[in-house]
Amino acid sequence: MTKLLSLMAATTLALSFGAVHTAASAKTAQQEKMSTCNTQAAGKKGDERKAFMKDCLSAQPAAPAKPMTQQEKMTACNKDATGKKGDERKAFMSECLKK
Repeated sequence: MTKLLSLMAATTLALSFGAVHTAASAKTAQQEKMSTCNTQAAGKKGDERKAFMKDCLSAQPAAPAKPMTQQEKMTACNKDATGKKGDERKAFMSECLKK
């Protein structure tokens, strides 16, 4: 926990002295990750929170998702439309394929 607090203090200090040059409203990747992990850790306390934050912050970023091809969309929408019939299925497929 002290390492995490030290890291946060060092980051704040560096930002206040202008050592990191970022746009005023733009967050760095690490700041985004910290924010996301912090939100996910809501309700956790003590050692449980510490362990969660360590795992969350050390996790590798997910690879950027490539857009689905039309064929992949059709396959996924068909799978999700199981059990729907008639106009309900038609409306569902139309909305699903637009996404």
